Amino acid sequence: MSLLNMVKEAGIVGAGGAGFPTHAKLAAKAEYLLLNGAECEPLLRVDQQLLELFPDEIIKGLEAAGKLVGASKALLGIKSKHKEVIALLKKRINALQVEDFIEIKELEDVYPAGDEQVLVYELTGRIVPEAGLPIQVGCVVINAETALNIYRATKKEPVTEKYITVAGDIPKPLTVKVPVGTPIKDVLKLSGIENFANYAVIDGGPMMGTVMSSLDGYVTKKMKGLVILKKQHYLIRKKSLSREQVRRVNKTSCGQCRMCTDMCPRYLLGHNIQPHKMMRIVNYALDDLRGQKMAYLCCQCNLCELFSCPIGLYPKAANLDIKENLMEKGIRFDSGPTEFKARKSREYRLVPSKRLIARLALRDFDKPAPITEVTIKPETVYIAKSQHVGAPAIPVVSVGDHVNTGQMIGKIPENNLGATIHASISGTVAEIGNAFIAIRRD
Repeated sequence: MSLLNMVKEAGIVGAGGAGFPTHAKLAAKAEYLLLNGAECEPLLRVDQQLLELFPDEIIKGLEAAGKLVGASKALLGIKSKHKEVIALLKKRINALQVEDFIEIKELEDVYPAGDEQVLVYELTGRIVPEAGLPIQVGCVVINAETALNIYRATKKEPVTEKYITVAGDIPKPLTVKVPVGTPIKDVLKLSGIENFANYAVIDGGPMMGTVMSSLDGYVTKKMKGLVILKKQHYLIRKKSLSREQVRRVNKTSCGQCRMCTDMCPRYLLGHNIQPHKMMRIVNYALDDLRGQKMAYLCCQCNLCELFSCPIGLYPKAANLDIKENLMEKGIRFDSGPTEFKARKSREYRLVPSKRLIARLALRDFDKPAPITEVTIKPETVYIAKSQHVGAPAIPVVSVGDHVNTGQMIGKIPENNLGATIHASISGTVAEIGNAFIAIRRD
């Protein structure tokens, strides 16, 4: 079986949050394969630890993926502050005799260094076109955990477990490996907190993650972090406003200072994304169709809302309102120039991670979250049919079937983008719902 089919059969998706099926990325031909080890979201600690614990496996996965796409070079991007990990990676790259193919590139400790398009620029000097993809400038990007999963796919090991950082206002910050489909409450309780009545949980990082409306969900292959904070924390209150409340706040307060635009990472790369104009369009109901289309260029890094705006408004939400309205009308972004130049002011407007953490009132919680061996044995796991970009998986099992860990339980629909799903425990298929397949442990 070819490596591409191994990756496809293993159900590998982007493990950093987006969940794009990896086999679709690796089907392209590229000049560079980039490994995103930046992990720029505050408090999250998965990738930096995986690079330290599994350097050989990640290097081999990166090499295999790079050769698959025909890359002339594989570039591993990691923040320069991780000096010990960098030294270890260099040592192992030399020991594995892949130094002519894999090169480490050090990144500044800024946000959002891990944004896909920012990473492409930092590692290659190339700028992805507006609303474009890295492949348009000869690049394919994967993250550290994805590279680890690619290596494991060569050993015929599908994705059945996920590494997750549990952080925030908790007694025990930690990073754990748990079966896909594990109840989120079981993971949260590893924090040392039993009663969550006074807490809220952000699914993902503090910047791009969302406040969970319920803690009754289940772990997916693209989940990376759970940030637990008291309900009165600034970040929870800011992220919990309704869309209508946000619109009212924006309309009554925006003074068009354009700080949201001047600090926007995509604007600084030369793209024509100007959040302050989105605020203007929404607040004054302007019928500027051409101007509205720039909403498609927002990467939703949330820097405008959580750092740049001096009075704490919601430019990203204005972008999202416009984008949703355009999509409802079937209006898409028109591709423009293919070559861009970063703005001269960019180097002076990079946001240091420590400064961002202070602004988010997270300084007291910026602590190590060491990978910890724990045993979670959920009675029942709920494997989502759609935990990736694309069509939901089609069940290939029936209620009452016995399945073993690693057995495929859902396939990709014919002629669709998608990812396979696998049993994360051995047991009996207890239920097949619209959104999940439930497996009861033996």
